[in-house]
Parts: sequence; structure tokens; C-alpha cells
Amino acid sequence: MYTRCIVCASPFEPNEELGHLPNGKRLAFDPGRGRLWVVCRTCRRWSLTPIEDRWEALEELEKLTTDKAHLLSQTDNIALLRHGGLEVVRVGRAELSEEAWWRYGRELASRRQTWQTLGFAGTLAAGAVLVGSWATGGLTFFGAWLIMGHGSETVRDGARWLRFGSTAWQGEGRCERCGAVQDAITYRDRAGLGLFPSENPGEIDLVARCTRCGTYRDGGLRLRGQEAEHTLRRVLAYHHFAGASERRVMSATRLIQEAGSPKDLTRIVVKDGRRLGDLQRTGGIALEIATNEASEQQLLELELAELEAHWKREEELASIIDGELTPMPMLETLRRRVTRGG
Repeated sequence: MYTRCIVCASPFEPNEELGHLPNGKRLAFDPGRGRLWVVCRTCRRWSLTPIEDRWEALEELEKLTTDKAHLLSQTDNIALLRHGGLEVVRVGRAELSEEAWWRYGRELASRRQTWQTLGFAGTLAAGAVLVGSWATGGLTFFGAWLIMGHGSETVRDGARWLRFGSTAWQGEGRCERCGAVQDAITYRDRAGLGLFPSENPGEIDLVARCTRCGTYRDGGLRLRGQEAEHTLRRVLAYHHFAGASERRVMSATRLIQEAGSPKDLTRIVVKDGRRLGDLQRTGGIALEIATNEASEQQLLELELAELEAHWKREEELASIIDGELTPMPMLETLRRRVTRGG
């Protein structure tokens, strides 16, 4: 079994998921033709494993992708899956439901743990102030304020500010009704942001209330396309900085499943226009999951197109190499020349 890329000689990173193929963080396999490649992260070329080392690893990979791996995205020809630190390209459509939003559910649950840890740190800070006041015989106004229950809130707000700052969007825009100039959208005004269906299905226009005429449905600063999507993702992450319980995440993902797809969920939640502050918490969590999933799907589609092109080229070479029961040095030399020049 190869430990280095046969094209650029970069070492393959070890993985802990496969006993029969311990080298490589990205693998590709074709269960129908019995092909198995290790994909180099440095040069992105595919190293075809020797026939005699292949079969146990192929069986192990098929079981892993069927029973444990999460499907990220797929085309008619290939599927991209992930399990732990291992990414797998499977030739042929995977018989799995495409539920890429599981990653964001895990992220929200992780945020909740961080939120609780920050609250505990604030409580410890308040306790330290109290002990210090006993030692010095006096209690400052700030110390009293902390002890009265604001310690956790202060630490959490500070952590959120360090991560996001105070402004969700900066630029130069005008109210579509009165023409007033607006150069920023702040997080503290997030509840009043309007969410409206875009002209492009599945997308959202983000509208900030005008600081002069006060409108947002028929005016205000309107962001569209990628600008609106990027700003909305930041605002939702700030809004849900406390994360969510596993139970609420499950409820949010069920909303997406019942809607049919993340884009359908977006259309249902927004309807004919809603304020962010009017969304119920579970619906807001589902919207954050859906918007992040839609953004990543666009990136995955680009990556899948590149992977499919690599697969078609590597399959031609594999059919030549596997045509011989015993690997021949001449064929390996030919492969190296073709891949380097391809």
C-alpha cells in the first residue's frame, strides 16, 4: 500500500477510520469496478492502489459509507461523503438521503456548550470579586454589579463582541423609498431586519429599516444576492450565539425535512416577508441551518465537478493498469508521465 503520492511524492496523512487503508485523508473508490485511489491533498492527483492490496479496504470502505458516513453531495456519477476526518469519493450514486445540514446542527450544539462555559466563567469572576471584597473590607460599584447576577452576561457579551464586533454590514446604500444614505447595519438592530423572498427562488433579500422615513417593507436599505446571504449568515450566527440544545436542533432539522429541502424551508419561513425578531426560535435555528447548507452546497457543486473530471481521467488510466494481473514497471512509468503531463 502506498504511503506517498506516486506523482509528487508527498506523504499521505494517516487516518484512524480504516484498518486496511491507514494512509490518506481523502480516498476514492469504485465498488463496481473494484478501483481504489488515495487522493493527494498537495497535488490533488489520484494514486491507484495495487490490486493485491485493494479488496479488504474496498469492503471496509463500502461498509463505512453505507453505515456511518454522512452524504455531503452527489451527482449522477459520484458522491462525496465524510466520516470523522476522512473524506470519501464514491463512484456511483450513494443510496443515502442527502442531509448535509447535520454539520450545522453539531455546530449549534457546540455553541451551547461554549455558552454554558462562558456563564460559568462569569460566575467564577463574580465569586472572586466577592472574596476580594471580604479581604479588603470594601465592595466597589462594579463588584456589586457583578455579584448581582451580571457576571455571566458580561463575559458572554464580551466573547460575542470579540468574535463578531458590533457591525454586521458596512457599505453605502440608500433607502429605496426616500433615498436616505445608510452605511451600516448593526447587530443591536437585528430584530427589526426584514426578510423577504428574492426574485431568485430560495434566496432572501435582507432589508434594514430606513433611519429617516422608518420604512422597511416598501423601502429601507435592501441587500440582495451574495451580499444579503453573507450578512444574514453573520446576523443569524450572532443571534444564535448561545447555540441550541440537541432537542431543538432535531426539531429544526425536522422542519427542513418536512419542507422538502433547505430552499423550500427558506421560502416557507420567509413567506411574503417577516421581521427576524418575529421568527420563533426553532424556525430561526432552522433558517440558519438552511442558509449555511445552501451556501456550502454551492461550493460542493464546484468541487464535485472538479472531482468528476479527475475521476474520468483516472478511470481511463486505471482500466489500462488493471488490464494486467501483475503490475508492470513500464505501465507505472507510463502512468506517471501521463498524469504529470495531464
